[in-house]
Amino acid sequence: MRILVVNVNTTEQVSEQIGATARAVAAPGTEIVPLTPRFGADSVEGNLESYLAAVGVLDAVTRYDGPYDAVVQAGFGEHGIEGLRELGSVPAVDITEAAAMLACLVGRSYSVVTTLDRTVPLIEDRLRLTGVLGRCASVRASGLPVLELEADPDRAVRAIVAEAEAAVRHDRAEVIVLGCGGMGGLDDAVRDAVGVPVVDGITAAVKLAESLVALGLGTSKIRTYATPRPKRISGWPLAREADE
Repeated sequence: MRILVVNVNTTEQVSEQIGATARAVAAPGTEIVPLTPRFGADSVEGNLESYLAAVGVLDAVTRYDGPYDAVVQAGFGEHGIEGLRELGSVPAVDITEAAAMLACLVGRSYSVVTTLDRTVPLIEDRLRLTGVLGRCASVRASGLPVLELEADPDRAVRAIVAEAEAAVRHDRAEVIVLGCGGMGGLDDAVRDAVGVPVVDGITAAVKLAESLVALGLGTSKIRTYATPRPKRISGWPLAREADE
């Protein structure tokens, strides 16, 4: 089984970290292939960057030369998963949906701890669209930009733990969801400090993708995610245009 795990930003270090997090939970025989978009922001922390990332992710998957069994979109609260599902029939799993859905299986309510406050509305909108916002006690911001998470993991854990403890104490959350792909690998430290289940989106998405492939379940091609109608789209795919 081969799973493409697509970073939403253009920072190779983040792609490497995401790949390592995914491989740590992948079953024997599952190959994890991290992809990095050729264009876009070095970190995604707002609507403009997120829309650019959506196209960058589609472009990265389109230009991948080889077979694959599933795709994981490794950006929390980002746009574009619907386009990935139209692109093919293999399972396309978004880490936001995966983490929230698994959190709903281990507690009555969950809270998301993310990076900057400006990303909170994007996450709330994605959770609403997914249908799991009603189980969300809160979305809290740690105040740390994406690229600072890997630069200072100890500081990141302290900031996440502070918000997670507040979510449990004040918002009555029973599960914590790490609201950024760059927080992968921090779940054990946060769980030990807070004492509640902590769900990481990368690992959740990989295990769900493996399950969907093993069950023979692909993306429905009726209505919502039907294959796009044949037509000329100027300049697409962008990668092919850039190579010519």
